Amino acid sequence: MHQKRTPADITALIKEHGIKLIDFKFADILGTWQHFTTTLTEYSEDLFTDGLGFDGSSIRGWKAINNSDMLVIPDASTAWVDVFNQEPTLSFICDIVDPITKEPYDRDPRGIAGKAEAFLKSTGIADTAFFGPEAEFFIFDDVRFDYTGHSSHHSVDSIEAHWNSNREEAPNLGYKIRPKEGYFPVAPTDTQQDIRNEMCLEMEKCGIPIERQHHEVATAGQAEIDIRFAPLKQMGDWIMYYKYIVRNVAARHGKTVTFMPKPLFGDNGSGMHTHMSLWKDGKPLFFGDKYAQLSETALFYIGGVLKHARALCAICNPTTNSYKRLVPGYEAPVNMAYSARNRSASIRIPTYSSNPKAKRIEFRTPDPAANIYLSSAALLMAGLDGILNRIDPGDPLDKNLYDLPAEELAKVPSAPDSLLGALEALQADHEFLLKGDVFTKDFIENFIEMKKKEYDAIRLRPHPYEFAMYFDV
Repeated sequence: MHQKRTPADITALIKEHGIKLIDFKFADILGTWQHFTTTLTEYSEDLFTDGLGFDGSSIRGWKAINNSDMLVIPDASTAWVDVFNQEPTLSFICDIVDPITKEPYDRDPRGIAGKAEAFLKSTGIADTAFFGPEAEFFIFDDVRFDYTGHSSHHSVDSIEAHWNSNREEAPNLGYKIRPKEGYFPVAPTDTQQDIRNEMCLEMEKCGIPIERQHHEVATAGQAEIDIRFAPLKQMGDWIMYYKYIVRNVAARHGKTVTFMPKPLFGDNGSGMHTHMSLWKDGKPLFFGDKYAQLSETALFYIGGVLKHARALCAICNPTTNSYKRLVPGYEAPVNMAYSARNRSASIRIPTYSSNPKAKRIEFRTPDPAANIYLSSAALLMAGLDGILNRIDPGDPLDKNLYDLPAEELAKVPSAPDSLLGALEALQADHEFLLKGDVFTKDFIENFIEMKKKEYDAIRLRPHPYEFAMYFDV
């Protein structure tokens, strides 16, 4: 995947692998892949310019039914023989365009990522934005949930979860992971080494280079697989395949994967720490002689991200569940500050290496429920706003932010405590996203409207724990 291929190369690939079916995948606004499949009857090399028509009215947040015709244009560089289909199938990631104007559809997340990369080049600041998100997830053995007007229920389970230490397993061998003690255990405590290895190898077959995999901090099968950094839109494609592959490998083993930020109470949630750097003419721009060997450009980039951090949360932490992870004093960084090595700051400057090519910043607030195309594009636009306007990030905070006195901590901006708060911040602060028509006002207004409906859906419903607290009032 992500090899430069011509339409003729794709025709040769179809013959080489005996392909019978073509699958067309694209992301909706919420970051979920949609797809449809054709036989080779519909295939021709003209597909890569003319596309295929479809009705976009049923895609969440897209066009109204009276204006719903769209085209998908497959990207030949994303071709992959989909190993999860029984019949030989060639899969493409697609862009969405207007069938009349042939212009990119302004609600297509992948198109927005492409426009962000084009805007970066137009500024002359850099020609490449590298991104390296670390998407955590849980591998569960069972999940059940239900909600009615008079009852609600959810339950997740894992053979390695601490709550199963007394379960009859004929026999129960006792290798259970206590809360917050799941970081790097070996087998037999870590029950999922082979599954994660299989996920890694399938991703590498797909063309996604792997750095490492490991069990994460939480009990009950929390995992992380780190992939190599890549340019913004390419990384978006990789993360979409990443999610698809880990879910389908888990399903092979009768297990299920969730990227929900906070599926467990009392243990770590899943984040998506996002590493970023800018390059020009093959040279890194974030290395310099300032704080933590950063350049002035990098510090201004940090200034932009910090200035717009609360608005960014609406896109980088886009669910009501996200804010159950973003709670002061717990594992996720909510204080909008920067620091070298200090993992309690929302922006960390990794110090693993003094190699200029490794110099980057890490924004630790996002979670994997984010649409990767949108979150990366928004972060780049915030950073560029910082560079273009020379936004000073202020002094670094190298103290443990969780130990700061209350009066000192009050001076440090923090993440919103709810999705509504983040949406209100985005409503008040989104001009930086509109530069170069990367995001449009229509997109922002539509996104806020969609997400407010999610917020209202939760606040209208009684929560089970409210019965424990309030039934006898």
